[in-house]
Amino acid sequence: MPYKAYQPEVRTPDAIIVKLYTSGDEIRGYVRKIVDPAKNDTIFPGEEMEPEAAFKLAASHSEGEATIFIELTEGVQWDPDWGDLLP
Repeated sequence: MPYKAYQPEVRTPDAIIVKLYTSGDEIRGYVRKIVDPAKNDTIFPGEEMEPEAAFKLAASHSEGEATIFIELTEGVQWDPDWGDLLP
């Protein structure tokens, strides 16, 4: 599945964001859904998970319709084994 690189200025309602970050020496992630700017984004579930689990959760919440964005925090490099990351 191709993913799109997250750009904070792009707030597509109902889009899903997988944020990847480092925790110790591991890469972890969490998933959130962009909602109306007047509300807070919805976070699914609040616990950190491995990237592959985050991608699966994002896919299930997107239902094949919503765009899935990837947000990479400092120090995280995209792994091509995770799929294609489009600009």
